[in-house]
Amino acid sequence: MFTHRWKSEIPGPREALPGRSKPLAVPVPHYVNGNRIKPPFPEGFQTAYFAMGCFWGAERQFWELPGVYSTAVGYQGGPTPNPTYWEVCTGGTGHAESVLVVFDPDRIDYRSLLAAFWEGHDPTQGMRQGADAGTQYRSAVYTVGDRQRRLAGESRDRYQAELAAARCGTITTEISPAPEFYYAEEYHQQYLARNPGGYCGLGGTGVSCPSGIVETDA
Repeated sequence: MFTHRWKSEIPGPREALPGRSKPLAVPVPHYVNGNRIKPPFPEGFQTAYFAMGCFWGAERQFWELPGVYSTAVGYQGGPTPNPTYWEVCTGGTGHAESVLVVFDPDRIDYRSLLAAFWEGHDPTQGMRQGADAGTQYRSAVYTVGDRQRRLAGESRDRYQAELAAARCGTITTEISPAPEFYYAEEYHQQYLARNPGGYCGLGGTGVSCPSGIVETDA
């Protein structure tokens, strides 16, 4: 069984909660724009995954960006299959609260999503984000393909230089290939659109991403 230490450490497969074989039921249409939140998505569109604290506020930051087709919230990065929200909150699944972003690369580049990610939270806090503490609130970029991996690393390094100049801390963000994304329960999807007065604990550092993040590919 897991213990309270899983609030700061990710459990291994043998120690994590068992989860379940069937995915949780979620609606297909996005509550805000009516687009699909589950595949199939329009041809040529791309996906990205970000964890940056409470996924309610994180999802809203992305669905408001021009060129973003759809978003969904879920769980990623831990060994427990198809976890529930309450299981994730125990720390016994190892998952982070994450956001799936489906975007049209002809209208918004992945670099712009990275800029929104870095500026939308404090990536130096480790296993927490503001008052929200635990492994589920860690900062992560889960990349799809070599280009996203490269751009995520480059943007991290540039942003770290800006943070250092502003005498902020060291980035603790995990950058790794995207693990399986488990959709969260229906009531979490587009939560702040359904509940306009709902909680959002995200807050950035106040440091902007450098202009180099939007330079063209070599």
